[in-house]
Amino acid sequence: MKNYKDRIQLQLPVFMLALFFITAMQTDFAQRIKWLRVSDLQSFVSEIGAEYEGQSTTGNTNYFSWPAQYSIDQNTARMKGLWIGAKNFDDPVENKEKGVKVIGSGPRDGVDRVNQIFPTYFKLVGRDYHPNVIVDDQKATLNDVYDLVDSIDASLPSDRMVIVKFHTSMGITVTKKVMVFTSQNHGNYFINDYEFENTGIYNAAGDVKEQTLQDVWFYFIYRYAFAGVTSSGWGSTWGAFESTWGNSTLNHAFGQDPAADSFTNPSSDIHNMRGFYSYYGPSKERTAVTYDEDWGCPNEAEDGLLGSAKYAGCVTLHADISPSNNADDLFQPRTTWFISSDINIMLADVSQYDEIFMDDRFTAMSEGHPEQQHDEIVGDNYPINYSDPRRQSGGGTSQGQGYGPYTLAHGEKVHIVFAEGVSGISWEKAREVGDKWLKWRNSSASPELVKPDGSTTTDHNEYKNEWVFTGRDSIIQTYRNAINNFKSGYTLPQPPPAPDEFVVTSGGDRIKLEWSDNAESHPHFDGYVIYRSEGSVLDYNTRYQKIFECDASDAVNSFDDLTAARGFDYYYYIQSKDDGTQNQAEPGKPLYSGMFWTITSIPANLQRPAGSFLSELRVVPNPYDIRARVFQFGDESQYDRIAFYGLPPVCDVKIYTERGDLIWETDHDDGTGDELWDSKTKYGQIVVSGIYILYVEVTEDTYAAEDKYSTHDILDDDLKVIFRTGDLMYRQGDLIYRKGESNFRKFVIIR
Repeated sequence: MKNYKDRIQLQLPVFMLALFFITAMQTDFAQRIKWLRVSDLQSFVSEIGAEYEGQSTTGNTNYFSWPAQYSIDQNTARMKGLWIGAKNFDDPVENKEKGVKVIGSGPRDGVDRVNQIFPTYFKLVGRDYHPNVIVDDQKATLNDVYDLVDSIDASLPSDRMVIVKFHTSMGITVTKKVMVFTSQNHGNYFINDYEFENTGIYNAAGDVKEQTLQDVWFYFIYRYAFAGVTSSGWGSTWGAFESTWGNSTLNHAFGQDPAADSFTNPSSDIHNMRGFYSYYGPSKERTAVTYDEDWGCPNEAEDGLLGSAKYAGCVTLHADISPSNNADDLFQPRTTWFISSDINIMLADVSQYDEIFMDDRFTAMSEGHPEQQHDEIVGDNYPINYSDPRRQSGGGTSQGQGYGPYTLAHGEKVHIVFAEGVSGISWEKAREVGDKWLKWRNSSASPELVKPDGSTTTDHNEYKNEWVFTGRDSIIQTYRNAINNFKSGYTLPQPPPAPDEFVVTSGGDRIKLEWSDNAESHPHFDGYVIYRSEGSVLDYNTRYQKIFECDASDAVNSFDDLTAARGFDYYYYIQSKDDGTQNQAEPGKPLYSGMFWTITSIPANLQRPAGSFLSELRVVPNPYDIRARVFQFGDESQYDRIAFYGLPPVCDVKIYTERGDLIWETDHDDGTGDELWDSKTKYGQIVVSGIYILYVEVTEDTYAAEDKYSTHDILDDDLKVIFRTGDLMYRQGDLIYRKGESNFRKFVIIR
C-alpha cells in the first residue's frame, strides 16, 4: 500500500483541535485527567485518586461509559470517592493526637482537598502506539485527541495503564494503577491496583512524620447512575433527569460470608467471588410508563430502545491480610453498606480537622455488612424510597466498599486490587427487545416474544424485563473474566494487533480501504473483518454492518466498498482476528483486535465522477427546505448541507447572491464531480432564505470538446454583466462559455 505517512501533511480536523483545547483549559483550572478510550468501556482517570462529581467533561457530568461505540454519553457513574481513615493519629499539623482522622478524594471536591491529597506522578503508558488512521488525507481517529500516551512499554501487562501516585496528609502514599484491555472478553472492565504505603509524608513539601497508623481503613464510594443517552444534561430525551444522579439506582453486594454456600459451592455463579453490582430501577419521574414497564428505561415514545439495560460494579481480586501477610483476605471488604449520596459526610466542604464529621465518616467506612441488601429492602416499592435518610435522603444511594482495619508501621504497605466493569444486554439486543415490547404495548403488531431461556410468552413486560435482568449474569461473567485475567498474571492470550495503518479514500464509484500487514506475523492470525456505520459515528443511533471478511488463506490489504450509496456519510473500522484456538472465555470463537484502534472519526462518502459535459451540473437538494431536512438527510450531522454534483474535475466553485455578492468559494481540485456546501458564508454565517447563484470557473481544459460552443464572448469581469445575460456561464481562462436556460444555475434556500 502507499506510504501515506510520508506524502500527506497530516492535520487534526478543526473540531478535534477545538475539543482538545477545551479539555486542556479544563484540566488547567481543575485537576489533570487522562482518558482511557481504547476499549468498549471508556472513562477518564483523575490524578487525585478519585473522579469526583462535576470533574467530567461530558454533558451531564457523568462518565464511565459503556458501550462506548454507541456514544461516549453511555454514562453509568456520577461520582466516586476514596477515603482513608485511622484512629489515634498524631497529627503533625495540629501537633496533637486525634481520636480519629479521615482524609480523602471525592465524592465531591472541597476546598480542603488540596491540603489532603498531594499528586506527585501521573502517566498514561501504552504497550504500543495507536494506529495511524487516515480518511481523505486527514487524520481521522479520536485517539489522536484522547489516547495521549506518555511512554511506551512493550512488556506492559495491559494495553493501556494509567499510573497515579500521591501523598496524603495521613502520611500514606498511594500508588494506583488502572489497567485496560481491548480484546472482546476483557474490554468492559478496568483493573484498579492500589498500593498504600506508610511513608509518613504528610504535605506537598515532603515533610515526614514517622508513626505507626492504627485501625486504618480504605473506603471506596460508588455513585452509579444509568441515564446515559436517555437523559443528557438539563434537556431530557426520554429518560428521567433524576436518573442522571442515580436517584433510581439499586445496589446489591454479595460474597460477604466466605463460609456461605453461595461462596464455597463451585456450581454457584458467585463461587469465590465478593463484590457488588448496581443497576437502573424504575423512576417516579417516568409518568408515561408504569413500574413494570420502566425496567431498562425503554423509549416508549419512539422505538422502544432500552437505554439503561446495564449493570455496573466491582469485584475484589485481592486484598492483603496484613502488611506482613500478602495472602488474599477472603473477608475483605469488611464494609459493604450502602449510603445516601447527599448526606453531610458526602458533601464537599468537610474539613479533615472537624472531628465530628471525621468520626461520622469513619463510622461509615467501618460499619460492616447490612443484613439485607439495598435492592432487597426497596423491593417493589415505587417510587424507590424508604425512611432512613442515612441510606436515602432524596439524592439516591451510593455503594460503599471498606477494606480494613490494618495496622501500618512506618515503611509498611498493603496491596488491594479490584476490577470495575459494566455489562448488560448488547445495544443491538436492546433495540430488538425494545422494538418488540413497544409493538405489543401499542398493539401495532404481535412479534414472537422469546425469553432468555428459549420459552415464549405473550406478556411483553415479562419478556422485556427478563432480558433486562440477564444483565446480572453478564456483569457476573465480566467479573469472572477479570478474576481469570488477574489469576493468570495478565497472561491470557491476546488477539493479533490491529493494522498499524488504516487509510480510507472517498471515490467517485467506490470508497477504497487500505491497511498495513503487521498483524499477519501473529502466530494465530486468521484474517480481517471490516465494519461500516451510516450516520454519525459514536452515536447511540449508529448501526454497524459487516461488509468484508477474509481468512489467512485469502488475506488482502485493500478493499473497495462498492455498496456505499451516494449522499450518505460512512465510518469504518477494521479488526484483525485469530483462528479461535486461543479464546478461553468462548472456545472456538476468534479473538479480535479492539475496534477503537481503527474506528474513523471523519466521514467518507461516495463522490460522483467528474462531469464530462456541462449539462451534468446539478444542485441537490434544490430547493433546500429547512422544514424537510430530516426527510432529506435523516442524520443531524448532514443538516444544512447542499451538494453540487457533476462538476469539472478541477474548477473554482463560487456562490453569489442574486445581486452579485460573493459569499463563499472553494478550489475544487480532487478530480471528482462533487463538492459540498454547509449553507454558510465564508465568515461562518448561516445564509438566509433566498435565491443563490452557483458560478463554476473551469481552471483546466477537461470538458469534452463537443460540449463547448463554437462561438464565445469575451465579457467584462463584472459579474453583474454576466448574470444579466440570463445564461449559466463557465469560464476557461478569458473565454466565457454559455449554456442554455435548462441548466441549473440558480438554487433556492427556504428557511
